[in-house]
Amino acid sequence: MVDSPEGKYILDRLRTGLPAQFHYHNADHTLDVYHSAAAIAKQEIVNDEFTKILLVAALYHDCGYLLGNHGHELASCKITREALPQFGYDETDIEKICTLIMATQLPQQPANLLEQIICDADLDYLGRSDFATTGSKLYHEMLALGTIRNEEEWDQLQTTFLQKHRYFTDASLKNRQPKQEENLRALQHKTTTLMTKNNAVKITALDTIYTITGILFCGFALKSFLVPNKFFDGGVTGISLLIHELYHVNIGYVIIIANIPFIIMGAFQVNKSFAVKTFLAIIGLALCLHFIPYPEITSDKLLVSIFGGVFMGIGIGLAIRGGCALDGIEVLALYTGKRISFTISEIILGINIIIFLIAAIKLGLETSLYSILTYYTASRTINFVIEGLEEYTGVTIISGQNAAIKEMLVKQLGRGITVYKGERGFLKESFDVSHPVDIVFTVVTRLELRRLKNMVHEIDSKAFIFTSIIKEAAGGVLKRRARH
Repeated sequence: MVDSPEGKYILDRLRTGLPAQFHYHNADHTLDVYHSAAAIAKQEIVNDEFTKILLVAALYHDCGYLLGNHGHELASCKITREALPQFGYDETDIEKICTLIMATQLPQQPANLLEQIICDADLDYLGRSDFATTGSKLYHEMLALGTIRNEEEWDQLQTTFLQKHRYFTDASLKNRQPKQEENLRALQHKTTTLMTKNNAVKITALDTIYTITGILFCGFALKSFLVPNKFFDGGVTGISLLIHELYHVNIGYVIIIANIPFIIMGAFQVNKSFAVKTFLAIIGLALCLHFIPYPEITSDKLLVSIFGGVFMGIGIGLAIRGGCALDGIEVLALYTGKRISFTISEIILGINIIIFLIAAIKLGLETSLYSILTYYTASRTINFVIEGLEEYTGVTIISGQNAAIKEMLVKQLGRGITVYKGERGFLKESFDVSHPVDIVFTVVTRLELRRLKNMVHEIDSKAFIFTSIIKEAAGGVLKRRARH
């Protein structure tokens, strides 16, 4: 059939008449479909008469690309109806061929065996070992035609297509379906790996921005507020400032040396990556203090203690969001907390009390008290920067109208819910009386909390609602939080 007049005619037209951007839909693809259709027809035991119709349809099924990129199946039928009469085909056979050509239109919905065969032959490469190389031709064609923009989009398109595609004939189900599933798994692995790498690059870039911004804020707080006015903060920064004031050692050097023991602890208590990032951040802060000429903003003690703490808190908080620390005191607290019964907060408080007592003795009680205010302001700012405006709150609702409340939470607020089975009742005057109830739990931001309460009380004014602070939440329908 390939060497027949009708075969030579259409193959010659495909080889000479197609634009260069058709890397896939060309004479090579036509021959591939032709040979695949012949092989499947032989396995499905199709007689010679129907096989001839099938193979002519395979040769002409994509010739419509000669007329353009859109609606090529109809265009293929147009060329078929114009060309085949000169080769002795009657109108009945031509319409059978056109019906087979139209069956290849996506999504494929073949109505008989011949249509199933040509559909399977058209996508035969999906279940072969040359899937990647053949698909690469289609990728470059779609890229040239502007159908897709990049390889990532192409891989996603292929993955979706393979997930939905199934062969129709017994021959293809046996010979091609297993390899197609293998090709799908390989493609999914590639896509997952690429997404992981892309996410890693984005996370690293975001962490770097957070850390550099945090360093600049800390440098501003130290050089423009705290150091010129001999004020202190808590933690290792406070120790460094105290040494700087008592012994007049360069503050940049002191911060590096004072943090080294805690960085080493961090390598064992957290991980080596954290220790390296923290060390680089501390070096960055020291360089910032040494080279950037920050202006002295004010000498007003109240303003210095408050705004020095605010900018210091912003800086340390941003660094924590970036996955490192500009103050190693929490690493020490983590290390010590595993060996004694005090909490980390109590350990940090104890260390800071010692720092402020030394400051009171050496530099005066007033300076120490203002420094405590600086430390408090910085601590609150750190919490705000880390948690942000969207600090999450857990909400538990117990109501007899729980069905309406569940629907409201999911459909109106767009929240995920968890339902616990419980009992309500057990009143003093009727302790033995109780009945089942769904206890609804959800997580919202504190900005949404008031709206949620109002909506619940509109449904059931007697609903019992209680809330709890959630330090960190991720996954489900919640958007991804920055890593702390």
